Amino acid sequence: MITVSPLNDVTRGEFEKLFTAYYTELGCEDDCAHLVEEYIIPDLLAGLLKIDMLTDEDGKLSGFVIYQIDEIDNDWCVREGWGDIREIYVSPSSRKKGSGKFLLYTAEMKLKEAGAETSLCICGGESEKFFISCGYKKTETYYDEFEGYLYEKNDLENCKCGG
Repeated sequence: MITVSPLNDVTRGEFEKLFTAYYTELGCEDDCAHLVEEYIIPDLLAGLLKIDMLTDEDGKLSGFVIYQIDEIDNDWCVREGWGDIREIYVSPSSRKKGSGKFLLYTAEMKLKEAGAETSLCICGGESEKFFISCGYKKTETYYDEFEGYLYEKNDLENCKCGG
């Protein structure tokens, strides 16, 4: 059975490995350890974002999602009050099994519980198909910095992913 649970001290090391794999797959040359230590974990501890970890049917940590409710005081604010799926990653061995959709659905439910009625993400490439299959609609807003378009999901009341 796959499960999703919040990042904790026990899973942090595996999160760092998965985050590095994610950035490597994207072709980013940033120092991942520095990003995690100086930006992601401090934002998590400050309550600016949430991180959930995916455990696959074999009990192995195989993915993560980073998400938040956008607030004007947050440097990452795209649309105030909206749920923001900042990053989502599933290791290649766990893809095409519904794990990513389950991970996204869990984050959307938590965003809805926190008061968001709509959600967004910025994505490009292969991830566009994934988000479209989960009910996100492509907008005309393009972000050069992230090399992707803004996608919106306007009904978190119905936050489930299609087949």
